[in-house]
Amino acid sequence: MIEQIQLVNIERLMNTIEESAKIGQLDQGGIGRLALTDEDKHMRDLFIHWLESTGLTVRVDDFGNIYGRREGKNSEAAAVLIGSHLDTQPEGGRYDGILGVLSGLEVLKVLQENDIELERAIELVCFTNEEGARFEPPILGAGGLAGVFNEDFVFTRQDQDGKVFLDELQRIGYHGSKENRADNIYSYLELHIEQGPVLEHEQLDIGIVTGIQGMNWLEVKVTGQADHAGPTPMNRRKDALMAAAKMMLEIKETIKKQDDEATATVGRLTLLPNSINCVPGEAVFSVDIRHSVDAVREHLLETVKQKICMIAATEQVELEVNQIWETPASYFSTELIQCISDSADQLGYSHRQMISGAGHDAKYMSKLAPTAMIFVPSVEGKSHCQEEFTTQEAIEKGANVLLNVVRKLAGEHVPAY
Repeated sequence: MIEQIQLVNIERLMNTIEESAKIGQLDQGGIGRLALTDEDKHMRDLFIHWLESTGLTVRVDDFGNIYGRREGKNSEAAAVLIGSHLDTQPEGGRYDGILGVLSGLEVLKVLQENDIELERAIELVCFTNEEGARFEPPILGAGGLAGVFNEDFVFTRQDQDGKVFLDELQRIGYHGSKENRADNIYSYLELHIEQGPVLEHEQLDIGIVTGIQGMNWLEVKVTGQADHAGPTPMNRRKDALMAAAKMMLEIKETIKKQDDEATATVGRLTLLPNSINCVPGEAVFSVDIRHSVDAVREHLLETVKQKICMIAATEQVELEVNQIWETPASYFSTELIQCISDSADQLGYSHRQMISGAGHDAKYMSKLAPTAMIFVPSVEGKSHCQEEFTTQEAIEKGANVLLNVVRKLAGEHVPAY
């Protein structure tokens, strides 16, 4: 049990978030800080400075994951890991992932300045390329650590300009040692913004995440016939974009008929010749399908494939469907979920359990150790955009829960898993 409630220094935490937001800052207050870019290097360098000035031991593993370690009284005891990521979407917000890393830093600052001795070591980790906005698939740093992806797979990923993950990791000076990977992990805990509207709508302080939806990423290529926009009659065309548009609408209707949880998103579209006076001869678009029940997600995937094949036949276009990425649903530790609930109650914060519709580093960390997540409200549910916002009050409450759960997990009297 926690003998005394400990609170974070919210002014210091907000100042740290503001400093982060200057690196890759965009015109509407968001951040563009893609993985392994110069902006990412700048943020990593500053983060390491913060770790070292807090008195932590710093190391970097071969995937570029950065660790700051605070030793415990028992050097043999497994460590409590906390963290998230510092990379963003091309037009991302200032809280997604960043809140988890910088709140973790604040937790360690509070422990240091109050000379709070704990049984277990605590490690703060910043994972590489969580977003997948530059190198696909996402969650490469945590996935590599957890063995979901092997080294060769991670190191050979290429961005849209053909630049290779390992080359870029070495270019910015963050290709560390395999020996520096986290091991002997007691638990992993991640604080994150909800990225959805539920907590704000229900006027709740804390979301206790029980798991993460399974996901499929597809790339659909529709090939028709490029023609002149004027002389080619409408009934003689094989318009790849019009066929693709019908497919997108059919995907939307299929998913809507399933249940309130299922989602499908077309987030990327490219055309050839991509000219104002040409009938598109090729359309390539992405599809992201999610659900927390793998059997439901797999059924939806097959249904979508069947329906777009029928549209391709009707429209007399060729169809190619490739799977970019698939990951099953993840479920978190019931013991950690209860621990978060107890700490929220002790702090007087309202809370509820919920599934995450977004992927996180915790998804793959759950393969290595008992794992759970803490959500705080997102204003209007906005995320992956510059308008992303979470209030200072919500951040303070989330960080306080994180601090007190970490003290419980790293304390002398901890539950045995």
